[in-house]
Amino acid sequence: MWNSLKEKTMDKLKMHSPNLTRENITRVRELFPGCVTEAHDENGKLKLLVDFDQLRQELSEAIVEGPQERYHLNWPGKREALLTANAPIAKTLRPSRDESVAFDTSKNLFIEGDNLEVLKLLQETYLGKVKMIYIDPPYNTGNDFIYEDDFAIEKSEYDLTSGIRDREGKKLFDEEKWKQNSAANGRFHSDWLSMIHSRLKLARNLLRDDGTIFISIDDGEVHNLRKTADEVFGESNFVANAIWEKKFSPQNDAKWFSDNHDHVLIYAKDKSIWRPFKLPRTKDNNSRFSNPDNDRRGIWASSDITVKTYNAATDYPITTPSGNIINPANGRCWSVSKEKFDELVKDNRIWFGKNERNVPRYKTFLSEVSDGIVPLTIWKFGEVGHNQEARQETKNLFDGNAYFDSPKPTRLLKRILTLSTRKNDIILDFFAGSATTAHAVMQFNAEDGGNRKFVMVQLPEPCNEKSEAFKAGYKTIAEISKERIRRAGKKILEGECHKDWNKDIGFRVLKIDSSNMAEVYYTPDAIDQAQLKIFTNNIKPDRTSEDLLFQVLLDWGVDLSLPIRKETIQSKTVFFVDENALVACFDTGVDEELVKELAGFEPLRVVFRDNGFVSDAVKINVEQIFKQMSPGTEVKAI
Repeated sequence: MWNSLKEKTMDKLKMHSPNLTRENITRVRELFPGCVTEAHDENGKLKLLVDFDQLRQELSEAIVEGPQERYHLNWPGKREALLTANAPIAKTLRPSRDESVAFDTSKNLFIEGDNLEVLKLLQETYLGKVKMIYIDPPYNTGNDFIYEDDFAIEKSEYDLTSGIRDREGKKLFDEEKWKQNSAANGRFHSDWLSMIHSRLKLARNLLRDDGTIFISIDDGEVHNLRKTADEVFGESNFVANAIWEKKFSPQNDAKWFSDNHDHVLIYAKDKSIWRPFKLPRTKDNNSRFSNPDNDRRGIWASSDITVKTYNAATDYPITTPSGNIINPANGRCWSVSKEKFDELVKDNRIWFGKNERNVPRYKTFLSEVSDGIVPLTIWKFGEVGHNQEARQETKNLFDGNAYFDSPKPTRLLKRILTLSTRKNDIILDFFAGSATTAHAVMQFNAEDGGNRKFVMVQLPEPCNEKSEAFKAGYKTIAEISKERIRRAGKKILEGECHKDWNKDIGFRVLKIDSSNMAEVYYTPDAIDQAQLKIFTNNIKPDRTSEDLLFQVLLDWGVDLSLPIRKETIQSKTVFFVDENALVACFDTGVDEELVKELAGFEPLRVVFRDNGFVSDAVKINVEQIFKQMSPGTEVKAI
């Protein structure tokens, strides 16, 4: 009976994040078919495995006989981190309307949960769609919180000897999703690397080919971050290490040096495609332009016309108007030929100084470079803000309370947005913290009329019970982050706004949770005949239809920010996502009349509850009805 029913069942959504290990094996098989073999798993079922010895031989020009020394970054727990990044999870995102702002219309998202799990859930929905990622991860100072991932693998010898686990592999202490990393921990750098490596690996998949990531970090881990980011993004895709002047005054009580800077590491998904957008010109940028010779073409700035790449053909003497003879410095030559140089002199493009006897320099007119300036790698606080400014911004929003120890200034994020985004791009920050990124996106949109969309991810990390935030009623960092966005949005609307801005200051709050599906949904083969009654309802009793809808959106890879409309049709609740992008009905008692009416909308996708039909006959006919009335519709069930 059960087997026959399964044959009649329409395609079902898998309702869990993708298994990246299997997908990677498939890619290896496409390139090197002989490097993928079959083996039995622990249940005796056949599965595909990579023959790594054969793969190493395929990638070597010499015979591979064993491990060889090579340049790479390694640390205790790296393999666990890779396995954890690739392993699928049976979780979902549940909407929270009460905490959202303009839930039905906003294109912005605030996702609450462990960012490793969130990144896994977003792999299909945002694959290759994010233009810019900015993150400000924990700096691993010994006082910040570090995520501790639950590696579902064999325990390491280190954990055993250090007292973290016993000989059965059980933890000797439980600190849930996070722990305080300290210098007393023998894996001070290793734990941090495992945390950041797996997240960067997943984040890279979400970037567009012309996308980029900006990562804030201090001196403590910048060297390790650079190496692991080289491995994830490719060393050739490293763009720059921007130095941000985070303080405007020296620390006179510093033991050694006054620490006045942070780093912002910049990597492109594909450096051959990505270029930073130029910065707009300001009065300060133009201060070096003048017009000492009253050139009719306006103000200009001079530049060197010698180059290091020596060429004997352009190594010639130049006679200045005053009769002084000038030769290039040793090892250098002029950047143009003698003939071209003479043309530039005739065009008054060469400056010999007021006394007309100096080394010649090339004149560049402001009118020729007004499209913008190439960004520098030194970011001064006068241009992009500093820590104190950032604290003052949060204090202004929260009635004189900063709440965050080290928020970033919105001007810093606006600089990053200027360099990397255009008006309709998606921005992701999976260490949202003080939500400066969301604030900056809304502010920047208000100024240039853009419709950039943000996706913020923040762990519900508890506030210290002695903190002012906790006393003010905020139980978690995520609660403060959401409130900051609400208050910032209202304040932005009070100021001047670009006429083309859609004024989207809202956001949908989604919270990570266990799957909406009962555990038996994922292991139906383990159920015997006596337990078939469980399948009369394979959905957890505390879940709503809107909960189910968002898990379907995730599973199908549909944009989580699309507008959702709820309508009652034939006494059943029906959801329309972006009108006809997806139509969903999770009610029971669905009959052929309702199916035909929904087919009349000709949606791209339609989904029903697997046990939601009035009879098996209706269930069997659903696909046939859509084939006749709406052949382009993809039909599935949960």
